[in-house]
Amino acid sequence: MKKKFPQIAFIILIIGILSGFNTVLPSKEIPSLFVQHQIKGDSVLINCIVSGISFRETDHSKSKFGKIVVWIDGKKKSEVHSAAFLIKEFPPGRHMIKLEVVDLNDVPYGLKKEFMVNITR
Repeated sequence: MKKKFPQIAFIILIIGILSGFNTVLPSKEIPSLFVQHQIKGDSVLINCIVSGISFRETDHSKSKFGKIVVWIDGKKKSEVHSAAFLIKEFPPGRHMIKLEVVDLNDVPYGLKKEFMVNITR
């Protein structure tokens, strides 16, 4: 029995060391962008679902941070730091809205959506 004790202790030690390498690494989420919009009078409510990117720099669960650049009719309108926002005071007519997710240094993540809205009087 005394001869097997060092072997058993050694096996338990090896299993303990190897099980330390079995930690789960954070998943590498592939960023994606899904956009919904709703027209209310002369305003457009936009709700974005962005996976893999955080708009809050204090969120340490994500490694990528960003913002949304809003283009209306080919002109840069604003930069937004939230997933839901309202664009007000559209003139009547058809307008092309483009949303592009970029990092904090304005480098594109390759996520963008374009859609038309028709504002009636």
